[in-house]
Amino acid sequence: MRNELHAVVLKELRQTFRDRRMLMLLVVAPVLQLTLLGYAVNMDVEHVATVVTDEDHSPASRALVRGMLADPTLRLRGAASDPVARVVEGSASVAVVVPRGFGARLTRGRPVQVQVLVDGTDTVQAQAAIDATTRFLQREALGLYAAQRWAAAGATAAEPSAPLASAPLASVPRVSAEPRLLYNPRLRSATYMVPGVAATVLLVITSIITAMSIARERELGTIEQLMVTPIRPSTLLLGKILPFAMIGLVVAGLVLAVGIHLFDVPVRGSPLLLLLGTALYLLNTLGTGVFISTMARTQQQAILGSFFFIMPAILLSGFMSPIANMPGWAQWLTAFNPVRYYIEVLRACLLKGAGFFDLGQPLAALAVLGGGILTLASLRFRKRTA
Repeated sequence: MRNELHAVVLKELRQTFRDRRMLMLLVVAPVLQLTLLGYAVNMDVEHVATVVTDEDHSPASRALVRGMLADPTLRLRGAASDPVARVVEGSASVAVVVPRGFGARLTRGRPVQVQVLVDGTDTVQAQAAIDATTRFLQREALGLYAAQRWAAAGATAAEPSAPLASAPLASVPRVSAEPRLLYNPRLRSATYMVPGVAATVLLVITSIITAMSIARERELGTIEQLMVTPIRPSTLLLGKILPFAMIGLVVAGLVLAVGIHLFDVPVRGSPLLLLLGTALYLLNTLGTGVFISTMARTQQQAILGSFFFIMPAILLSGFMSPIANMPGWAQWLTAFNPVRYYIEVLRACLLKGAGFFDLGQPLAALAVLGGGILTLASLRFRKRTA
């Protein structure tokens, strides 16, 4: 069996590396995809186009606008006489409207309202704009409240002089938070997204290439020629999987190297644990490729069948949105998704430095799912080649 397996593996490697297009697809495409997606999938929102309608033209309204636009989230694109029209036509995503009488009402200590119009078609950008304006207005409200307390104590906030020290209202109680961010202190989206991109790229490359490889053998009729040799179906299947498993490990190393050196993704966990998680993940992707190939007669069918699995697997992996935010039935489906568990392993191992016992559950899930899909694919492969 060893000689037969060696012959099949050697034949598969020669056939793969002889095809330059296949070689480019296996080695260059994953690195290129990770680089492009790592830069493209950026959740940091800055410089949202903002217009201002100042109907008050008072020092207080100008100070409010200056303070609000000091946040890098918003970027001034000029004044607007019709703010709704600017948002509707798309020349601005945010419009700040300061109403007439804003300064006078502030001076009298009356409540005031500032209207913020936000284009909600881009939910991420809209939420960032709302958060930036809300944070600023809350800070301003606290400042005004403190100023009123100082004024009630007989002085101004800008002059916290001696009389205030003895005044009962001189000190304004405040509750302040000092956030301490662990694992990703700068909240870089690339640090969070690159492990998900790596899992996605590895899924696309290994499952499609495996499915296409076996479908191509069937199209050319060479698989029938192999079956009339003394090689057993299990040996033939193993010989076709092993080369792509080795290529998958190399591709995973390249992808992670690009993520670490280009996007500064930290490696706080054990490389051996990463290798174990990647090997178990490849069991799933290669098994899926073999299973799809047993249902496809041509390479085109294999590609379409692969995407039928790949798209839901990515969407239900927690790569883009938290699984906890999905409906109950979708969360149930994610329990059978290997991409979910591999992303958990990558993020926990790379960012948190998690150990083997911390990742026991996702590693066990990858092993069970991988064993199941490989067994099912092997049974169908033997049935098709019998």
